[in-house]
Amino acid sequence: MDFYYYPISAPCRAVLMTAKALGIELNKILTSVFAGDNLKPEFLKINPQHTIPTLVDNGFAIWESRAIMIYLVEKYGKQDDPLYPSCPKKRALINQRLYFDMGTLYKSYADYVYPQFKEKKPADPELLKKIHTALELLNTFLSESKYAAGDNLTLADLALLASVSNIDVYDIDVKKYEHVARWYAMMNETAPGAEENWAGCLERKKVFKP
Repeated sequence: MDFYYYPISAPCRAVLMTAKALGIELNKILTSVFAGDNLKPEFLKINPQHTIPTLVDNGFAIWESRAIMIYLVEKYGKQDDPLYPSCPKKRALINQRLYFDMGTLYKSYADYVYPQFKEKKPADPELLKKIHTALELLNTFLSESKYAAGDNLTLADLALLASVSNIDVYDIDVKKYEHVARWYAMMNETAPGAEENWAGCLERKKVFKP
């Protein structure tokens, strides 16, 4: 399977951790959006939306990280894999956490950091507050269970770990939230691919200097 990615990208790292959890070897193809690799004609044929991560599995192309993660589990995971179990209620909770990550937590981070990097704008304290509001919500979720969507590691944890790591590497205090701190320490010690995830965060910090 060809995997077009850039290691500083949290969505890319979430897919890498999913593949690691499933024991899947990906043919990793470095694709730099800064160098315009994603705008080359050969890439546009694969993904006209020209986004990373993008996966090509025996001619089948799929993008959007959470869609890729679900696809990998459904095709290559165990029957009723705990990463994304078949129970509709368990899946619904995992999906909710994935959408929360995409639309609230990761979005709050992007809204805060990207203008500082791309437009050289000063840090907006109101946007920083939105990150902390999202972290407070995550803290509430994690007060109810060991992991983000129950008592087992799921895709929700891997996506959220990539996002929380991005926030942490910018010295935004994620550890002041009791349940986030407990979960984050556990994930950094036990999540498949956690070391590669953190290495990508450190590289991101070098590139995205506000």
